Amino acid sequence: MEEKKFTEKESLELISQMIQATRKNLAKDQGNYFIIYGYTAAILSIIIYTSLCMTHAPWWWAGWFLMFLPVIILAFKEKRNTPTVVTYTDSMVNKVWQVVGTLFSLTVLVMLALSFIVGRCDFTLMLPLCLLYASIGTAITGLVIREKCLLYLPFVGFVFAIYMLMSYTINNSATILWNLYFGLSFVVMMIIPGHILNNKSEKL
Repeated sequence: MEEKKFTEKESLELISQMIQATRKNLAKDQGNYFIIYGYTAAILSIIIYTSLCMTHAPWWWAGWFLMFLPVIILAFKEKRNTPTVVTYTDSMVNKVWQVVGTLFSLTVLVMLALSFIVGRCDFTLMLPLCLLYASIGTAITGLVIREKCLLYLPFVGFVFAIYMLMSYTINNSATILWNLYFGLSFVVMMIIPGHILNNKSEKL
């Protein structure tokens, strides 16, 4: 069977169609990754910050582990709403977030292992590191689907993450404001782009 050869114009049109299909799959409704994770982070940031202010109990920081909850929700939704067309671009975006998810998990495991070895549990750096991973993952997604809001808005989260890491290095401590920084970053880099994608998907 003879393999069909595409012209340069046909190749560009095919790539464009794949990107458009991926945008549709990413932004069907408010159940997409960005909006769910964004609102989860924003709500948790307010709850944890308020709880820390009122009780001063450090164990409230553990509330951030609830960020893994959307994984279950999204996995359930994906089974019910499988895209009719899965393009190479779709697959690439999924792989990016699989890597980001793996980084989250590895960070937790390494910190647990070190805590066991040292005899002291400290997950302080989990917040800026996760923010860093999420910022990079979102920016790469924006690069793949050629969406400027996803490409540039994550820089806000990246800057906050670097600030938090440097602050911890200099002061050797974290402030409860980190919770608000984290939540604000997700509002800017996930909730806003998520709604923009939803609005654009209605016009595609």
